[in-house]
Amino acid sequence: MSNGQWYPPEWPDRIRALASGELTPVAPRRAATVMLLRDSADPAGASAGPAVYMLRRRASMAFAGGAYAYPGGGVDPRDDDHLVGWAGPSLADWAARLGTDTASAQAIVCAAVRETYEEAGVLLAGHTADTVVSDTTGDDWEADRAALVARELSFADFLDRRDLVLRSDLLGAWARWITPEFEPRRYDTWFFVAALPEGQRTRNASTEADRVVWISPAEAAEGYDKGELLMMPPTISTLRELLPYGTAAEALAGASGQDLTPVLAEARLEEGELVLSWPGHEEFTKRLPAGGTP
Repeated sequence: MSNGQWYPPEWPDRIRALASGELTPVAPRRAATVMLLRDSADPAGASAGPAVYMLRRRASMAFAGGAYAYPGGGVDPRDDDHLVGWAGPSLADWAARLGTDTASAQAIVCAAVRETYEEAGVLLAGHTADTVVSDTTGDDWEADRAALVARELSFADFLDRRDLVLRSDLLGAWARWITPEFEPRRYDTWFFVAALPEGQRTRNASTEADRVVWISPAEAAEGYDKGELLMMPPTISTLRELLPYGTAAEALAGASGQDLTPVLAEARLEEGELVLSWPGHEEFTKRLPAGGTP
């Protein structure tokens, strides 16, 4: 490949099966992922713009193995119907922004915050509407985090037992991408942006990642363009969208202007070619002979 676009070798066969009616698309699961940002400085101490926290998925992973991504994962349905301590925009406002009902909006935002805690050890919650926990280390915190990962504890119950409110105002909705219909594992994923809270540190708490990095969007995009960093289209697309911002706060403020129209890949047969495209994102278009391989 000329760049780092993730393109599994089984996709052409699955696209052909979908086109012929032999493959029935599975319903996508709701999911959320977070572009966690922190401001960085050059060796002279001058501002160098925001860096984003990324993890490399283990090569053994069935989905996107070896690809760089952000902390994220599926929605826990238990967070749909248990009202949680909440700070920031109302659930009605979030539902309007995300294009869902209020129950789904709560569950999606909960997933974003929970997955960031599960995979990076960073918690966007506080004891009041204007505070954030500063330290999530210690055996008791780790026991709760492990229970969340194992789904022995819902995020709503976790917040309740620790008397915490979710700081939804620390998140900005950024994009929405839906896994192509020919994939066996499909996700309807909302992308968020957030700034690393003061006093908290990231750590590789994910069993799915073999490497984590803080990297500038420009450096990550350059690595992708050179074919050195493997990424899925939504990842590199959202990285490029971060390039104009000089600070994490600027990116968070800019989230309100981001288009959340869902992006869904289209696969079609066109004049003897198999064409895979993401509407509005022409750089990801793939063309190959109808009977060929990528």
